[in-house]
Amino acid sequence: MRKIAADVILGDDVKISEFVNLYGCAVGDNTKIGPFVEIQKGARIGASCKISSHTFICEGVTIGDRVCVGHGVTFINDRYPRATTSAGQLKSDDDWFCETIQVGAGASIGSGAVLLGGINIGENAIVGAGSVVTKDVPKNTIVAGNPARILRQLTENDHESTSS
Repeated sequence: MRKIAADVILGDDVKISEFVNLYGCAVGDNTKIGPFVEIQKGARIGASCKISSHTFICEGVTIGDRVCVGHGVTFINDRYPRATTSAGQLKSDDDWFCETIQVGAGASIGSGAVLLGGINIGENAIVGAGSVVTKDVPKNTIVAGNPARILRQLTENDHESTSS
């Protein structure tokens, strides 16, 4: 069972697994979306991406072309979540601020990573599995840990071995 709302924009040759929930988002050409993925309104996924199973991509996320998102990755767009307003009423869409997340072309996000709102992941960067990313990741950089820290810069040899 797939739930794909009428307002979803799909590029050519997008492959969507069963048990996926898509609404108000756009997905680029030749992208593959695994099972149990949710992509919310306003999210944008580039071309030739791989979004692995059990991943949650919320409003405010923009993912560039050729990005690999591992299993169970969570994007978070609200740094101060609350169920109710100070008056005790349930919050509505007007009662919070959506913090954006940008993922540059060619980046890879390891399984189980959590990305907080208001950050940018640079082109070709690699986020290690299980990392909690709280600040920007420069392009061509490997980060890992909780909170994620820079391990090293990618070299030309790294790019050659990952491009085949």
